[in-house]
Amino acid sequence: MRTAKEWFDSYAVSHQNPTNISIHFICVPAIFLSIVGLFMSIPSVFLSRFLPHPIIANWAFVVLAFVLVFFYFRMSLKIGLQMLFFSAFCLIVNYFIAQYFNLAITSIIIFVLAWIGQFYGHKVEGKKPSFIDDLQFLLIGPAWVIYKMFGK
Repeated sequence: MRTAKEWFDSYAVSHQNPTNISIHFICVPAIFLSIVGLFMSIPSVFLSRFLPHPIIANWAFVVLAFVLVFFYFRMSLKIGLQMLFFSAFCLIVNYFIAQYFNLAITSIIIFVLAWIGQFYGHKVEGKKPSFIDDLQFLLIGPAWVIYKMFGK
């Protein structure tokens, strides 16, 4: 597995333009949030038998646990912890969104709008998105944003 530095250096190649970076700071977390919301929207009656609270009795929690353990924590402890906190934040925000809105529809709207922003940012950048070459960059994007926001 590549190191965090190797991942971030590769990702940074197509993320140099300040406008594109600013767009990524908004759109990448929004996409992550919306994907968590979409997974939370999948019926999870089975999981509610084993997990005590709706925030964790859903498929998003299961998928995030897997991704955190087998991807982010393998990259580094610090990145794993940062993504753990961000993932918990996304679970909580989506839980509250679901109290007032249709979570699936809200997540789809956020997802589509954020991807429009992403593609516009890459048009400004003049380079294709990194995930075109390697789908793992879809997991690197959120970690890279947090890394850039909270320092090295």
